[in-house]
Amino acid sequence: QVQLVESGGGLVQAGGSLRLSCAASGRTLSDAVRAWFRQAPGKEREFVAGISANGGSTRYADPVKGRFTISRDNAKNTVYLQMNSLKPEDTAVYYCAASGLRMVVTTVGLFAYWGQGAQVTVSS
Repeated sequence: QVQLVESGGGLVQAGGSLRLSCAASGRTLSDAVRAWFRQAPGKEREFVAGISANGGSTRYADPVKGRFTISRDNAKNTVYLQMNSLKPEDTAVYYCAASGLRMVVTTVGLFAYWGQGAQVTVSS
């Protein structure tokens, strides 16, 4: 049974930074695509960033390009999301996810494992 646990969320002022972590347990996910999604109140869950199994390929949603960086440490079974220059519109619950596919995909339904979510609130 795979479990994903996010940490690092919180309240930050616009322009500030936060770093989210997602630790996996139950089995190694070193062969899995890892990703971050987010869901704001009243909106659908959307892709934020994804990273391939070996970390060599990354993909970002347009609204976060140049501000967010996804990385992973397979020895720790953990993926990170460094968020800089945060904006109020980044406010959402952030979820980490894992997929057995080889390509970095962006569709919610293609990810088998999900964390419980971490709240990120950016004040103006």
